[in-house]
Amino acid sequence: MSTTTQVPTTTAADGPPARRSVALVTLGCVRNEVDSSELAGRLSSAGWDLVDDAAEADVAVVNTCGFVEQAKKDSVDALLEASDLKETGRTRAVVAVGCMAERYGTELAEQLPEADAVLGFDSYADLSGHLDAVLAGERPASHVPRDRRTLLPLSPVARRAAAADVATPGHGAAADETAALLAPASGPPVLRRLLEPGRPWTPLKLASGCDRRCTFCAIPAFRGAYLSRPPQEVLDEARWLADQGVRELLLVSENSTSYGKDLGDLRALEELLPRLAAVDGVERVRVTYLQPAEVRPGLLEVIAGTPGVADYFDLSFQHAAPALLRRMRRFGGSTDFLALLDRVRSLSPTAGVRSNVIVGFPGETEAELAELEDFLRAARMDVTGVFGYSDEDGTAAVDLPDHLPAEVVEERRARVEQLVEALVDERAAERVGETLHVLVEEVPGPGADDDAAVVGRAAHQGPEVDGTTELRLPVGAPLPRVGDLVEAVVVDAWGADLVAEPVGGAARTGRAAP
Repeated sequence: MSTTTQVPTTTAADGPPARRSVALVTLGCVRNEVDSSELAGRLSSAGWDLVDDAAEADVAVVNTCGFVEQAKKDSVDALLEASDLKETGRTRAVVAVGCMAERYGTELAEQLPEADAVLGFDSYADLSGHLDAVLAGERPASHVPRDRRTLLPLSPVARRAAAADVATPGHGAAADETAALLAPASGPPVLRRLLEPGRPWTPLKLASGCDRRCTFCAIPAFRGAYLSRPPQEVLDEARWLADQGVRELLLVSENSTSYGKDLGDLRALEELLPRLAAVDGVERVRVTYLQPAEVRPGLLEVIAGTPGVADYFDLSFQHAAPALLRRMRRFGGSTDFLALLDRVRSLSPTAGVRSNVIVGFPGETEAELAELEDFLRAARMDVTGVFGYSDEDGTAAVDLPDHLPAEVVEERRARVEQLVEALVDERAAERVGETLHVLVEEVPGPGADDDAAVVGRAAHQGPEVDGTTELRLPVGAPLPRVGDLVEAVVVDAWGADLVAEPVGGAARTGRAAP
């Protein structure tokens, strides 16, 4: 995913008189979107004009993704594309930030001289100063990568005292002087600018980092140890987002089930969710990135039973064969995972469930692949992402024996992908006749084609990855507004996408009951 953003300009009282413009190009996941939103707030408060077209900006800042090989390639392509603008547009400099810049730093700078600076997370607090230096012809020292897990104490409960000295993107300390410039008319300051004003949903960061040691994943090394945002800080930002017109809060982190362990309260998420759902103006709260081995019965009950919290379970299974999961340094297996899904559906029979799986992991046997396929058939998930294994720098899986040939990995990925597509079709067809509450995201504007549709998402459909619901309105019925929550009955399904007819026309509904 790649987006650019335009943000209203705010000039700091002590800012330089000359106006400078910057475009933010964001790649990767919604966690990166939160980080870009914070950078937009910092730059706007420092007097930068944020524009949506990199060709019209003095500086293009590319927030890179460094998760998997394709994401890294996309990031390099975006940097090269932005660099080309120095020959054809207004752009004078291109700066790399984000996960790939943090992960590779000096190596990226050496291999990509087209970038005028490669800056890590520690540079975010003074990004404005770094960009000014670049425009002045300087080349800031490139970020030197390090294992960010070492920056905080090993004990989670000892991390709070050290957290103020460690840069944590997306956490925007409220005491920051820059944040004070962005304070609303009343209430605490918020160090953020919305990337897509008018969109009815936005990500809200619960925490950063991860303490797990999955053998295939490099994220903990460059995102650092797990650090929760204090509940009051999350609530303050939620209220601010609601004031901006946001109706759905998408709670994101590397592992939401760990929220609160460094605060001394493993039930912190269960306690926070009802408070978030009670924020005036918020219609729906959605939790993402749940680790199956850490899911507690109380958390299941709160997600499934709290009005305003989507009964949506984003469970990171990764595989189903127990022995292979141990090689991944993960827990559970088919029996445990199906029991978990049974508990979810006993609480909410129509709950949405999504997951991701990796095929072709080193040593994966045909029997283990068949067990994964059997699990997927039994699990009846709404959406499953399928990824073929590839080595990631610095991960333990690189040194595991019995790597499969690339062509075998791809054959298995395609095989499981084909199975998943059929299972998604079946699960969506099962929803025909269900009553949903659809958050409207798109409404035809004046002069739109006759076939232009009203489109939104139901509780089981996460933004951008889980399909949408088209609302089929009666002829002459008034259009709902973006951000409305409409009660509708499913009448058809096209893959993960549904078609539904509003109950009683296109009337706006209140919050859905659990």
